[in-house]
Amino acid sequence: MRYELSKKEIGERIAKLRLKKSFSQEDLAKNIAISRPSLTQIELGNRSVSLSEMQKLSVALGFSLDDFMTKDFLANQSLKLPDEINDEIVEERISVPTLNVNKFKNVLLYILEHCAGKPNVGETVLYKLLYFSDFNYYELYEEHLTGAKYKKLPYGPVPQKLDAIINQMVEMNQLQKIKTTYKGYPQKRYLPLEKADLTLLKASEKDVIDKVIEQMSNWSATAISDYSHKDLPWEVTEEGKDISYNLAFYRELPYSVRVYDEDDND
Repeated sequence: MRYELSKKEIGERIAKLRLKKSFSQEDLAKNIAISRPSLTQIELGNRSVSLSEMQKLSVALGFSLDDFMTKDFLANQSLKLPDEINDEIVEERISVPTLNVNKFKNVLLYILEHCAGKPNVGETVLYKLLYFSDFNYYELYEEHLTGAKYKKLPYGPVPQKLDAIINQMVEMNQLQKIKTTYKGYPQKRYLPLEKADLTLLKASEKDVIDKVIEQMSNWSATAISDYSHKDLPWEVTEEGKDISYNLAFYRELPYSVRVYDEDDND
């Protein structure tokens, strides 16, 4: 018996079937002739599925359209419960990030060269500039910039292992750490003591970082934190958990930095 399915329910069912069949999002998207970002939007419940796309999905994933529309379809397929599958969708990545410490140090130095003199750029603003540089680059090129992992914390995304890297850079006289106040609040700041090695940054990487600096480096800690809280990767991640780079493909304007094909906006 058919019943009305929401876009979210349709997306969950497709994601469950895809994972059961061991398809990656890239493989399934190619199979049904849509872009990968379109498929991620479908699975997230943000995009409707046309009849022709549903027919292609039924062939690729091996299900009956009539069965798919029934209330007990998931139970009959012996699939996981919706809450369990969401974690798998969030955790799926094109590639697992691996921290490139040397690249991270030089990105940090590059940002500080341009921003350390601005009185608003304390630790909070710096964390967000690093986050948006990493996630914007990944959305654009499907490659990691620094490979840093970011954790969802109350004031926004925070790069892991940053304290250890900064302490090492202080010991090597690459950075100076200072404590001051800004508008009556305590502030931790970092000053670069050497220039970034630009030979380690590709033109595309430098361009992404430059755009983040231009857009956000004059924002206050409160403003940039509030902005990061509305970025979908941070928004849908459980507090204290790593933020999946794969979620960058779910972004919408003004956060999305990639121009997708027409069907991405269907």
